[in-house]
Amino acid sequence: MAKKVTMQQIADYLGVSKFVVSKALSGKGGVSETTRERVIQAASQLGYFNQKNAYVKTIRSDAPAPAAGGKGKQSVLALMPNIRFQTKENAYWGRILDGISVRLEEENLGMMIISESSVDHFLGVFNPGGILGLIGVGEISTPLLLEVHRVGLPMVLVDHEDPLIPSDTVFANNFDCMFRLTNHLLGIGHRNLVFVGSESFSRSFRDRWLGFRAALEENGFAPVSREERQIALEGIDRFQEQIKSWLAKRKRSGAMPTALVCANDSIALDALRALQELGLRVPDDVSVTGFDNIEDAWRNQPALTTVNVPKEKLGARAVEMLLARLGRKNEPYEKLLVAGEIIYRESIAEVSGRRAAASRGNGRGERGEKKRTAGRAEESAEAARP
Repeated sequence: MAKKVTMQQIADYLGVSKFVVSKALSGKGGVSETTRERVIQAASQLGYFNQKNAYVKTIRSDAPAPAAGGKGKQSVLALMPNIRFQTKENAYWGRILDGISVRLEEENLGMMIISESSVDHFLGVFNPGGILGLIGVGEISTPLLLEVHRVGLPMVLVDHEDPLIPSDTVFANNFDCMFRLTNHLLGIGHRNLVFVGSESFSRSFRDRWLGFRAALEENGFAPVSREERQIALEGIDRFQEQIKSWLAKRKRSGAMPTALVCANDSIALDALRALQELGLRVPDDVSVTGFDNIEDAWRNQPALTTVNVPKEKLGARAVEMLLARLGRKNEPYEKLLVAGEIIYRESIAEVSGRRAAASRGNGRGERGEKKRTAGRAEESAEAARP
């Protein structure tokens, strides 16, 4: 039997007083329409209206119906990690949430965004009858996912998977996109390529590292070691100083890479700034690539070569998977990979004969070279905005 939901619990969840909740639910004056709508929506989603003797009086005719009897507009929870840069305002994660929101609106469903920091209280008053399911966006902690699984809420995870939690998942095809991007760099003469980012940061970063490594090894390079081919960054952001320190050592030793293949655009932009501070030109001295195609990627000078991840589509497909799961609860879980597109811009260049010779000397472990063309027929070199 679901726990009884009280006005105080609704107030605690919204961060308002019990007095405000009482006024909103009773239809009395003294609260704004925006606050009234928030209270009614939260009360519905927490299961307040499913209870006998729920305290709701007549609401003004121009206000939304209070979902009497629990039959109002159903909603889906969108759960965000408790990490500063993974928010709805972020250029990457925010676009995924936009895709979720638009697709839910098409189905006449609502969306309620919560973060890990507020979810403990939410689960304390949670009534599954008010919510269709949950879409987790980004890296969500295992204990929290276990708790959601325990209450029986269907879920889909975007850009994350957990071996302990059975769920449907949606990813960009990170491995394939990074494999093709690395192949292109090899095709225009690069031999001393370095991956920038830590594969332990997320499943997506790990797949991108594996795609980078596979492309090198398939093209005749010895098994790729992290020591030679990776700048393993620490922390979650502000990587410019770490990258600058690593590059400064390479510059002094005369072993500069010809290309930095970055795990995402934010890292790539930090790499561009670090190279500039060291007096190195992009792409004349070093080529740089990113991943995700955030807005700053094309606004930067030089504009960043990257992989366009269809962020809104990731969110929309997550909604579709969740709705499909409601009708086939006992079928095997699925992992959906959404294709990305390489966007060629000004941050990469073909390696000249002299630079190629130098990079061959610095690129240790190469078993042999294969002939390549300067471009790949299936990929356009035209720069494109997202």
